[in-house]
Amino acid sequence: MRRLALAGLALLLAGCGSHVAHRVKGAHVQRCAAGSLHRLGTVRTAYAALAPRGAVAFQAPGGSELARFGAVNVNRYPTVLGVTGAVVDARCRPAWYRVQLPVRPNGTVGFVRARQVELVNVATRIVVDVSARRLTVYRSGRAVLRATVAVGSPATPTPLGRFYVDQRLIPDDPRGPCGPEAIGISAFSNVLTGWAQGGPVAIHGTNEPWSIGRAVSNGCIRLPNATLERIYPWAPAGTPVIVRA
Repeated sequence: MRRLALAGLALLLAGCGSHVAHRVKGAHVQRCAAGSLHRLGTVRTAYAALAPRGAVAFQAPGGSELARFGAVNVNRYPTVLGVTGAVVDARCRPAWYRVQLPVRPNGTVGFVRARQVELVNVATRIVVDVSARRLTVYRSGRAVLRATVAVGSPATPTPLGRFYVDQRLIPDDPRGPCGPEAIGISAFSNVLTGWAQGGPVAIHGTNEPWSIGRAVSNGCIRLPNATLERIYPWAPAGTPVIVRA
């Protein structure tokens, strides 16, 4: 795959709000308890951290280093992290963000310095129900699209958890196994650990339309190509993706 061509970070923000949170949302008091952790995000709005100069994630604010990220990932896509909270200073300004990390094991979280990243808001949320083989797209808390999907086979199940869109890719061959587009998420197969790039999971199209509605994939979530093309513009980097049983 090649990465979606971007004109810098400007197009990464397409579909996202450009609001930068200088103060924690919902803080109605003059001062905060320095070092306190405040949750960020609701069912209507989520947050993503762009790292145009790269970022270092720590196990805790000021703690040991957990992971390093360059300005772009292995696919040359700009680094983005899913934001779930903020550690504030005494004036309610974020000093650190608690972020989801696109690394193994699934569900890994860390903390990045607020000054290292740029915060944007995201209005889309995607929920995948594996047992029902159903994907639902929400915009500002309202369901706008439901679709039947193919999910992982019993031998290579789709991982469950709370993830986010960490890259958006255009396959070299739009008629190939991934279809015309792929929405990469911050999940990895729990069994295909020897695959390229660690076995990342994506929401993508397919050249096997008969597979939709079945549990046959290597862990990815397949959509009919026409449906994927409808969803793709609505799923900017940072979009939460909840995969449940």
